[in-house]
Amino acid sequence: MSEDLASLMRQAEAEDPLLALQAVVALRKEIERIEAVHVRRARVAGLAWAQIAHALGVSKQAVHKKYGRR
Repeated sequence: MSEDLASLMRQAEAEDPLLALQAVVALRKEIERIEAVHVRRARVAGLAWAQIAHALGVSKQAVHKKYGRR
């Protein structure tokens, strides 16, 4: 997985702006997926929404709205 991210990071710095933008979109999707996995793991481990929100730098309401119903 880290090689995929490294490859996407290199593509995001490409001279071709369309290739770079496509890589940015793919990176954003992968980061969102990784974040969701770790939020789920944190909840399973018994962490409170407030703790997760603090780690993500957002409000408790924001993190609960985004992940609370999954």
